Amino acid sequence: MMRSIMTGTAAGLLGAAALSLGASAPSFAGTDAAARSSVTYCGVDKATGLAVWAEPAGSCAAALEVASAYTKAASSKAGAPATILVGATTWTCQEHQGDPNPYQECVTSDSGGRAGGRVVLTS
Repeated sequence: MMRSIMTGTAAGLLGAAALSLGASAPSFAGTDAAARSSVTYCGVDKATGLAVWAEPAGSCAAALEVASAYTKAASSKAGAPATILVGATTWTCQEHQGDPNPYQECVTSDSGGRAGGRVVLTS
């Protein structure tokens, strides 16, 4: 009986640890569950320590470059929207009020004006 309790407790603790290790997509204003599923955690912006998220999934190299460029541009703009160029792509970045914390978001559109990529920085 005691072994069964200890085994069950150990399994429960391992399961809880596994759940806490996975980075889940944050909730941003104006997004629904389906949209958040395509957001990927890319790492941390070295200058600010903010978490960097990319959409579409798999675009982390570009997202980290955008985050770095925005960090440099934002330091001189004091919260105002910023337009940055990374490679041949123009990004428009701005801080938004989240729930409860603000977040920074950079977006781009393709040549047809349709939504393109999105990079989000969160604390």
